[in-house]
Amino acid sequence: MNIAIGADHAGYELKKAIIVFLTDKGHQVEDFGCYSEKSIDYPDYAHPVCDSIEKNKNMFGVLICGSGNGISMAANKHPNIRAALSWRTEIAKLARQHNDANIVSIPARFISEETALNIVDVFFNTEFEGGRHQKRVDKIACI
Repeated sequence: MNIAIGADHAGYELKKAIIVFLTDKGHQVEDFGCYSEKSIDYPDYAHPVCDSIEKNKNMFGVLICGSGNGISMAANKHPNIRAALSWRTEIAKLARQHNDANIVSIPARFISEETALNIVDVFFNTEFEGGRHQKRVDKIACI
């Protein structure tokens, strides 16, 4: 699976761990930055991840910032992106099953590395159920 990843400075260290985790599982990971703990602006990294998914270069994405909120908000401005803020595996699973989320957003300052890796694992191993959920997903875009 081709996966795009991006983070702000608060998510930099966790991003590195997630890249190793996904690569070890055989996924191709495209790193859109950031590349240090120097303060940066999360939209500068969210938008390229989203663009790569919308252009079918990558199938899914992982975005990480301190709370997971800002980077998720930036991502969800894209009409074909459904970024789900996930701080527990159950939320990540439901985001895939019921919402066909294509990006998992992770709050680096509020969860452990172990929890983050479990969230990523569940997210990428859960299928969208479709059915009654598809009509709801179809109603998300307001454009």
